[in-house]
Amino acid sequence: MDAIRRILTLVSALFAIASASADEVVVGARDTSAYMAELRGRRVAVLANHTAMYRGDEHVVDMLHREGINIVGIFAPEHGFRGAVEAGLSVRDDVDKKTGIAILSLYNGNTKRPSDSVMRSFDVLVVDMQDVGLRFYTYYISMLRMIDACADYGQRVIILDRPNPNGHYVDGPILDMRYKSGVGHIPVPVVHGLTMGEIALMSVGEGWAKSADVMVVRCQNYDHSTHYELPIAPSPNLATQQSIYLYPSLCLFEGTVVSVGRGTDFPFEVYGHPEMEEREFSFTPEARSAAMTPPHKDKVCYGEDLRGLRVEDIWREGVDLSYVIDAYTDLSMGDSFFMPMFEKLIGVSWVRDMIIEGCSATEIEARWTEDVERFKEQRRKYLLYNE
Repeated sequence: MDAIRRILTLVSALFAIASASADEVVVGARDTSAYMAELRGRRVAVLANHTAMYRGDEHVVDMLHREGINIVGIFAPEHGFRGAVEAGLSVRDDVDKKTGIAILSLYNGNTKRPSDSVMRSFDVLVVDMQDVGLRFYTYYISMLRMIDACADYGQRVIILDRPNPNGHYVDGPILDMRYKSGVGHIPVPVVHGLTMGEIALMSVGEGWAKSADVMVVRCQNYDHSTHYELPIAPSPNLATQQSIYLYPSLCLFEGTVVSVGRGTDFPFEVYGHPEMEEREFSFTPEARSAAMTPPHKDKVCYGEDLRGLRVEDIWREGVDLSYVIDAYTDLSMGDSFFMPMFEKLIGVSWVRDMIIEGCSATEIEARWTEDVERFKEQRRKYLLYNE
């Protein structure tokens, strides 16, 4: 029966890939012929969340369980295994109701890596999460911490790769490691342009992660010029493609007194503050499942609505500091406009200084241009897909 199952799995995978249209992106999870043999007869742990869909509405964990793979545990990153936990809140250990498999949190405020006993309970780790290609988006950090742990125990890591929706450019300051934190782990720009597979290979290759046995199952029909629209929201407050494209610029407001629309129907597509009263557009953050205590809860915020921006214009501007500078100038609060989180997000100290000095977005952005070009050259040997 096992032999028949393996043949059927291989045929199904080859058929799925062959039946994809010439321009349809095929994610790594669907290429089961590339990794299923590595899992059979072994104890398998999975680091995944709600975005790890195999095909249609079938999750990769459900597929592996259906195929008889011995999954001994699921590791959950920020937002949880099913992706419903608010940003920054602890994720609890649980049991997956569908499969009965134990879920162990990697985002509970304490656990940066599993215990020794948990690490000894599996032979191979499968990673499948949809990233959005930003240094302060935490899924890659959970992956790198698990790579370090697996390096210590000699376990193989198999990454089922997915496209990067912001993978067509690189922009922003490179992290000054003095500001290393839970929202910035390695010295890369704000927008690094790498898939999860590529950032894993680069981290191991550059010594940012321990030397582990990492295998990447590549996407097909994808390169770094592909504008890939996500089929599933990667986290509760990135609900639209527009928000994903604006996120590199608007997330910087999370280190200021300004709201980015958490607690509304359009988070990361707007920004505002109760004292920016001269603006025509307004919104009122309210408690909701994705943001129970949003900044300026129940207060009318005045600001800017960016939902009408053309995607091409957002791409052209990249990491755009003009929004932060606009709000900073309007509020006239000086340094109290910023919070310590701002440096953790932008990754350097000098951006805040230059904004306070009155520099333009163009002047500030010019300062990181050479660093970005050096990084692009540094990462080239780790790219799995054409630029």
